Amino acid sequence: MTNCTTKTLEFTSLKSRKVEASFSGGSITSDGGILLLRQVEQKINLLEKVAKIIPDHRENCKITHSIESMLKQRVFGLALGYEDLNDHATLRNDIAFQLGINSTDILASSSTLCRFENAANKQIAFDIHKIIVDQFIASRKNKPEELILDFDATDDLIHGNQEGRFFHGYYKNYCFLPLYVFCGQHLLVSYLRTSNKDAAKHAWAILSLLAKRFRQVWPNVRIIFRGDSGFCRHEMFDWCDRNNIYYITGIAGNKRLEKMLKPTMEKAKRQFDETEEKQRLFTEFMYSADSWSKERRIIGKAEHTKDGANPRFIVTNLPDDGPKELYDNRYCERGDMENRIKEQQLDLFADRTSCHNWWPNQFRLLLSSLAYTMIEYLREFALQETELANAQAGTIRLKLFKIGAIIIKNTRRIIFKLSEYYPYQELFEKIWTLLLPKAMAAT
Repeated sequence: MTNCTTKTLEFTSLKSRKVEASFSGGSITSDGGILLLRQVEQKINLLEKVAKIIPDHRENCKITHSIESMLKQRVFGLALGYEDLNDHATLRNDIAFQLGINSTDILASSSTLCRFENAANKQIAFDIHKIIVDQFIASRKNKPEELILDFDATDDLIHGNQEGRFFHGYYKNYCFLPLYVFCGQHLLVSYLRTSNKDAAKHAWAILSLLAKRFRQVWPNVRIIFRGDSGFCRHEMFDWCDRNNIYYITGIAGNKRLEKMLKPTMEKAKRQFDETEEKQRLFTEFMYSADSWSKERRIIGKAEHTKDGANPRFIVTNLPDDGPKELYDNRYCERGDMENRIKEQQLDLFADRTSCHNWWPNQFRLLLSSLAYTMIEYLREFALQETELANAQAGTIRLKLFKIGAIIIKNTRRIIFKLSEYYPYQELFEKIWTLLLPKAMAAT
């Protein structure tokens, strides 16, 4: 027989008073901020759109939980910090969680969610990416003059003997090598790849698809492809030249490049010797590797510090701006993308690709991407000009979603009694006002 008695946990007393705790509070949630996520979904209908493109091959008479409810349950869980399917063994009973996905019943179990993920396939992954890109397009209030598309790859450690398991020499581990594409803070692509491929594998095809889609909507938009030296491929550059796309990428140094930069580097060393302060000088020249079809513009950075020379090179077809402006204001800004990838992997668990089969792992990567897209909408349209305008997903979760609340549920209402001592009450109310439907705001 199951023992239903709640255990009392005793802590160090406070003066003459005992301090005790037990998990017997009833309908209390630690995720009162799920109300904001629910309003975001009602604003953009992102998960509703995704659910419509996922086929349901189950027998109708045996269906308890819809595709949409399971999708919301999983994405909201990631946004709220629950990476493991086993977390839903208890979360499924949380009234706040049920309300978040517009349900009044117990949610799907861990095993049901596992079967849902394992039904994923290639077409679902492609269609979800289309929806994410369309959501980005819809979020642009004004026609953009320029779009900078940042490409980068990262390591995603393997959890076991999984499909697509390979060792990567640079990362010195067994891992996947997902490719991410961002436009500013907006995630466009999260494409899972094996690590035995070139870091630029399929980047060309993805750039082509994105450029076609954006020019369907904005025919005259200026598109710039940006990446580190791992994306320096002459075939990509030739294609960009033919299709009126600009590029700015790193290029690995070699003896020829260093020889061309040598006069500027010597000048930087002389200035460092005179001042004992770091020197950064810039120059530009035309250069062609043996495999290139033509010469291209190279920006060289001659940096000299107490640790010695630190030369860097980028290649670009951008005609405007001088070398320093191109390097500092165009190329170096790509470093912010690394923060976005950290949000994905550390805050939203994009590296929790522990399924055995390939496409369920790609699906998990996309579930994290959907959670990121919802949080980015909140950040862009409700948090601007607030203290959380530039906050990362983990900070937004901690300060806006993790709110203790007592829930009272009757036949007419569901009332969230949020913590009286929650320190961000004014900010929460401001966001609530911005996310409120126009019909309710009018009343």
